[in-house]
Amino acid sequence: MEKSSNHSTKRNSTLLLFGVGISTLGDFIYLVAINILVLNLTGSPAAVAGLWIIGPIASILTKFWSGSIIDRMNKRRLMILMDIIRSVIVAIVPFFSSIWLIYICLFFLSVSKAFFEPTSMTYITTLIPQKQRKQFNSFRSLITSGAFLVGPAIAGLLLLITTAKIAIWINAVSFLISAIILYLLPNVEGKKGSESYSINLKTLQQDWKDVLSFSHKNVYIVKVYFLAQLFIVIALGMDAQEVVFTQQVLGLSETDFGLLISITGIGSIVGAGTVSLLAKRMSIQMLIGAGYMMVAVGYLIYAFSFSFLSVAIGFIILGYFNAFSNTGFMTFYQNNVPVDMMGRISSVYGTFQSIFQIVFILLIGFTGEVIPLRYSVVGASLFILCTSILLIIMVYKPSQKRYFIEDGHTEKFT
Repeated sequence: MEKSSNHSTKRNSTLLLFGVGISTLGDFIYLVAINILVLNLTGSPAAVAGLWIIGPIASILTKFWSGSIIDRMNKRRLMILMDIIRSVIVAIVPFFSSIWLIYICLFFLSVSKAFFEPTSMTYITTLIPQKQRKQFNSFRSLITSGAFLVGPAIAGLLLLITTAKIAIWINAVSFLISAIILYLLPNVEGKKGSESYSINLKTLQQDWKDVLSFSHKNVYIVKVYFLAQLFIVIALGMDAQEVVFTQQVLGLSETDFGLLISITGIGSIVGAGTVSLLAKRMSIQMLIGAGYMMVAVGYLIYAFSFSFLSVAIGFIILGYFNAFSNTGFMTFYQNNVPVDMMGRISSVYGTFQSIFQIVFILLIGFTGEVIPLRYSVVGASLFILCTSILLIIMVYKPSQKRYFIEDGHTEKFT
């Protein structure tokens, strides 16, 4: 009986990873293609920059209420619906010649993504047994890293032999494939979501109270979550200035920058492969501690760089250890946040994360105009290092060891 259950879990994990891989690969192909499409259509770098603001704005306007729907609906059904909606939206984008119609489509695409991501986290947590989550997350990180490297390369090849429109339609097909794979996976919630319910202001108020109540009762979990998300927000703010920093401060070329991104992708794949191989021998604490500290070191080397070689070393380090931090934090989150509240918690916290993301990107950009960009990037890298140290201190508190127990026992090397 147990052998049959393990076989079923392995089959489901493989199917789910395949679906994630196809969808993620399509996303990276689309990311390159949509930028080229908008640039060709408008000839305006500002119009392309607008693409990067739509996502966070859509998240802010959606996530404060989407969790209430996610926790009440059937997760598998909602994910399939979002994949189909995203496929249709992406498929019609190339038919528009108005930048504002494209922006509207991309806004609703971001809304669908704001629903899909917290829903998928909840579904994965329900489908994958606790003792297998760390291994699953490591494989997921490996697939994402591979897509990060291979996706743009495929997009570049497609742009050479076809057009940006074809590349975008391939992404639409990838969403359909993902929906089909989700349909083949088990419905872990039975008939949940088939009953009628209404989402109104009173419901939203109560849901926010529930999230605040959870946060008040689980201060440690919230602190770890906050520090991890603060780390990501600072990193995204630094990433937004990478092109400017490498070209205007370091004097590197566009070709050099493209090579640096490829090097980071290779580092990510190797790091994710390492985690996949050693996941059973590495505790969640070790993954979080080594991951966040070394990614911070990578950013620090990047901030103080004066040559292509030193930047490349920093990017390899942060790319390699990014898989450690992602796998460790994701497993910690899945093991400690109640599944029946995961949608609301992810969405409410995600609202604040999106606000901070916009503020921090604008803040680094603004300070880069007032003072030399080098100082802004160095300041952000020191901030990110301090955040990682605080996070490690939190994670290794002996009194909080119970939050890192896996399958009834603590792992080795904690």
